[in-house]
Amino acid sequence: MQRWPSFRNLNLKWKGGKTEQAQYRKIMADCEFEFDEKEKLKGDAKIPTGRLLLRTLSYLKPEWKAFTFSMLLIVFNVILDVLLPVYVEKITDNLSSSLIDLKLIITSAVIYMLISLFNNVFVYVESMILQRAGQKIIYNLRMDVFTHIEGMSQNQFTEMPVGSLVTRVTSYTQSMSDLFTNVVVRVIKNLMTVVGVYVIMFFINRQLALIMIVPVTVIFVSSLIFSKAVGKRFKEERKNVSDLNSFLNENLSGMNIIQLFNRQEKKLSEFDERNQKLRRSRFNVVKLFGIYRPFVTFVYIGSVAAIFWFGVKLGLTPGGIVAFYLYLGKFFNPVQELTDQLNSIQKALSASERLFNLLDVEPEVRDRPGAVDLDENLKGRIEFRNVWFAYEGEDWILKDVSFVIEPGQTCAFVGATGAGKTTVLSLIVRNYEIQKGQILIDGQDISKVKIKSLRRAAGQMLQDVFLFSGTVRTNITLHDDTISDERIREACRYVNADRFIDNLPAGLDEEVIERGENLSQGQRQLLSFARTVLHNPKILILDEATANIDTETEVLIQDSLEKIRGIGTMLVVAHRLSTIQHADKIIVIKDGTVAESGTHQELLSAHGYYYKLYTLQFENRN
Repeated sequence: MQRWPSFRNLNLKWKGGKTEQAQYRKIMADCEFEFDEKEKLKGDAKIPTGRLLLRTLSYLKPEWKAFTFSMLLIVFNVILDVLLPVYVEKITDNLSSSLIDLKLIITSAVIYMLISLFNNVFVYVESMILQRAGQKIIYNLRMDVFTHIEGMSQNQFTEMPVGSLVTRVTSYTQSMSDLFTNVVVRVIKNLMTVVGVYVIMFFINRQLALIMIVPVTVIFVSSLIFSKAVGKRFKEERKNVSDLNSFLNENLSGMNIIQLFNRQEKKLSEFDERNQKLRRSRFNVVKLFGIYRPFVTFVYIGSVAAIFWFGVKLGLTPGGIVAFYLYLGKFFNPVQELTDQLNSIQKALSASERLFNLLDVEPEVRDRPGAVDLDENLKGRIEFRNVWFAYEGEDWILKDVSFVIEPGQTCAFVGATGAGKTTVLSLIVRNYEIQKGQILIDGQDISKVKIKSLRRAAGQMLQDVFLFSGTVRTNITLHDDTISDERIREACRYVNADRFIDNLPAGLDEEVIERGENLSQGQRQLLSFARTVLHNPKILILDEATANIDTETEVLIQDSLEKIRGIGTMLVVAHRLSTIQHADKIIVIKDGTVAESGTHQELLSAHGYYYKLYTLQFENRN
């Protein structure tokens, strides 16, 4: 009579518990970013799936050797993995026989351990190779994307939400990284495992292998349905989390206004409404898992019961039944994972489509064929010849503008808000391209000059000074380590910035937080002056550089401006006309055209538009 082994110590709990947890985390990770309308850029287009797939996979080309070797390791890994239950079958059959072959048991156990060891080694090596190759690919992709963004014009930046650009450089490239280092490999591995396991199950017992197709198909279909359903619920939950966070951010920032006008009860009611939505959406997720988990467990336990029932009916040995039980776990897990991996592939392709759409955006401002550098001995003569410019279509901001600024002159642009003053300054450094006319520097058409050479010759000091996280030193040198401390200090002394820098605890090494919020507006402006002077430009551009600063700092800045005037040609935009009275030339812009030009006294004597602006400001101050 055949003796059956005790199954008391066999772990009948389905190993899919870890798979469920992984699936939960994966779906949550997939919902970390959504492809909503806010992330779209102007010009985003649908790329055919075939071309998109080929273009995505083309990034594998530099690392094809690493991926090929990884595929070979995966093949070995799958072969060894599907062989393990065979040795368990031999040990079990031997234990259930009347004559126990101890040598066979020990040999099989040793082989089992060696296979497991080699299997884990293969997994480790394959993972390291893939991660290294994948991270190289994504590193190069991120560099390509960031370099491409750096080459875009100011006009293009106004059409592209910063949040969308950040998402594409970070989240979308990470999604593609998962595609290269995890998803594709896991899909191949799971498909090979499913095929390999089923082939061996088929050889163990054809009838039982055919029966097992039914529960596996049920799991695959149910996992696919569940993944789509819970994905929608997670997106709803994340939307409610985002709404709640936005509400908190806005209302905590404005809590003084809420308290001042006694709106606490109203805001509490609004918070409660959002909080209830979040609670309901999270409970909907719990309900889905509450249905899915017991269902999967029920199908798995039913499958195990079927193995024992039909195994005995079909005359399988105890080892054969145990092998089928082990193969069932190896069969269930990959089938369930495949549903998530197919969704991940689709998401990665969607991410790559967004990335390629960004990379396909042609920079509006770029070097033209045959572009040359500006003359090293630049004098700084600037000429506008019949310049027409519009940000969009024929909504002209500048209309047939012509003027000449001689080398070393200080020229001020005045006019009402929106007249086109700042636009003139932006065109000189080619932040935008003009539609008609010419802009010349020392007789050279700037459209035929290399952008890097043009911008190297100009130093810009704006009203809103942007400082980077770092130190005072790095914000002045812009991380140019070749500049000596003596040159830095000389530039600071020249523009009076040394007066506040010397009083800082760490001097030039004082930490600057994001956007320079730990410095006053005047201090930031003085650092901007020092930065500009240090790089020795031949053309200086000041756009409202003296606005929004205190009187004491303004005195320092005005003194700095007098010194800076001797460096090169200076172009100034200022709303306070009293600050530009000593300019060599004042150009008055009205409705996109040059209304008049001359010195301060000449324009006042003419009693034209400048006279009206000056008189109006003088009367308002009094």
